[in-house]
Amino acid sequence: MAISEMLVSRRTNARVKQLRAAFQGRARLSGGLVAIEGDHLLEEALLSGMVLKTVFVSERREIPHMVPHGVEVLRLTEEVFESVVETQSPQGVAALLVPPVHKLDDVMKGAAPLILIAAGLQDPGNLGTLVRSAEAFGASGVLTTPGTVSAWNQKALRASVGSVFRLPVVGVTPEDVTGLKARGIRLMAAVGGTNATAAQDADFARSCALLVGNEGSGLGAEWMRMADERVTIPCPGPVESLNAAVAGSLLLYEASRQRSAR
Repeated sequence: MAISEMLVSRRTNARVKQLRAAFQGRARLSGGLVAIEGDHLLEEALLSGMVLKTVFVSERREIPHMVPHGVEVLRLTEEVFESVVETQSPQGVAALLVPPVHKLDDVMKGAAPLILIAAGLQDPGNLGTLVRSAEAFGASGVLTTPGTVSAWNQKALRASVGSVFRLPVVGVTPEDVTGLKARGIRLMAAVGGTNATAAQDADFARSCALLVGNEGSGLGAEWMRMADERVTIPCPGPVESLNAAVAGSLLLYEASRQRSAR
């Protein structure tokens, strides 16, 4: 690995500024690179085949043994490192990596694709959790519509626990979603209430895409008009609705259960 012997002590260092921009989601200033922090995400990124550009290590800790040879490694003072990262108790390691680029066709693989569509989700923790659940329950990918938080948001990254490195996540337009129907994908809108098919009675074994809406307002009228079917999770308890990530995860589980049974 290419280790800099100089201890970086200035916040205005070019690489430090690039790392800061990546943590803030400013793609133009970061050169399109994504920032990650912590040993676990670093390990998940490497196991998933991500390409690391630079690894940043605070002066108080050893360079992780997992860092590949040839990757640039910079040592930062504690003050500079803590000024860049976003966690309250940093582990002393961060990295810049090249994010994977996926296309819509990447989520159409398999005889009967199971797709999750995040339609206007704004909580990064919810999106990251859904990406993780989608991978866990065998979905072929996640589509994000305009107005949905980025899957590379730091909270989304941490909530996905590395799944975003492996599962295709693709930004799409409403036209792209409509086009799925012509490709044999049934659009199933996740809704609350009783005017919908109970999850256990819906047919998730066929090619389908599950639409999960905004945390506060749910699915907008445009998405509801597109849907072929409305599905709901029966709740015997006195609650009005489930958290978006919980609801989406339960429906993905039901889809996985049906597919395994058949």
